[in-house]
Amino acid sequence: MYREEMRCPFCAADDDRVVDSRLAEDGVAIRRRRECSACSQRYTTFERIEEIGLYVIKRSGEREPFDRAKILTGVRAAAKNRPVAEEILESVVVSVDETVRLLGRDVTTEEIGMAALDALRDVDDVAYVRFASVYKGFEGTDDFAREIGMLVKTTAPKLRG
Repeated sequence: MYREEMRCPFCAADDDRVVDSRLAEDGVAIRRRRECSACSQRYTTFERIEEIGLYVIKRSGEREPFDRAKILTGVRAAAKNRPVAEEILESVVVSVDETVRLLGRDVTTEEIGMAALDALRDVDDVAYVRFASVYKGFEGTDDFAREIGMLVKTTAPKLRG
């Protein structure tokens, strides 16, 4: 049986052991905690089925394969220095992935961006506004004020008399 070793992200050694495995992402992935034999640091890896066929249509019209890592990079940047756990950010990516796959066709960058905003709305207001500022191309404080207004807007219940 052929087994390719994971490389430790701390020391790049390729000798580790799995200390814990469990289902993740509603059963579509396996989360593994690993411990490096060389430096004893622990890290997490995910194993999931490689799904075929989802492409992203960019604003330029170019098509490229859907890449979860790009979404994670974007939401990490939006949540930088915020009290948001990595697991929560990964759940945002899972939500975006599920949302766009349910469409059953190639997706646009706009659809991915909106799915990410919808997921971030419930996670952290600051991360939401940061992501929106890049995704929607804010040009001034009015854009920020408008988005924050929409984020916190609540409608008071009508009183019955």
